[in-house]
Amino acid sequence: MKLMFISDIHGSLFWLERALEQVAEEQPDCLVILGDFLYHGPRNPLPDGYDPQGVASRLNDYNANHRTIVAVRGNCDAEVDQMLLQFPMMGDYVLILHEGRRIYATHGHGFSMEHLPQLSEKDIFIQGHTHVPVAEVKEGIFVLNPGSISLPKENNPNSYAVLQNGEFIVKDFAGNTIRNITF
Repeated sequence: MKLMFISDIHGSLFWLERALEQVAEEQPDCLVILGDFLYHGPRNPLPDGYDPQGVASRLNDYNANHRTIVAVRGNCDAEVDQMLLQFPMMGDYVLILHEGRRIYATHGHGFSMEHLPQLSEKDIFIQGHTHVPVAEVKEGIFVLNPGSISLPKENNPNSYAVLQNGEFIVKDFAGNTIRNITF
């Protein structure tokens, strides 16, 4: 099973469309969205193509046709956002069983790489929130971050990630590998 992770859309229809082009190319079985869907947040600039209603409409159309979105709430998401989105996204985390491993997926403003939930060795913790790609091991736990599709930080490119066959790969939108780790 192939999973694709995106995070921190922040209302950018331009970057969501780019990400969905990558979804069409990657053909994941499931698209996991790690929060911060519609609002750019008070600490962020307006991203390219800022259109929160367009983002909601596009995600709803995608989900209606594919029904493969798994999502969690980010720190910039609110109940009013859930009113626009036709798939659940208000949970603080979701547990995914993948290739014999437990994946704890969250936005990262509660539990984070610096404050891990109780996990077992070789489990996977994945978050968004920092807008910085990560693929490493901490205390026997694989800690991952796909970066941000719309507002990358620390001179990183706009990015997403895929997980398949025991490998997590963060890619830019040109298909270049930014980070990767094998389990």
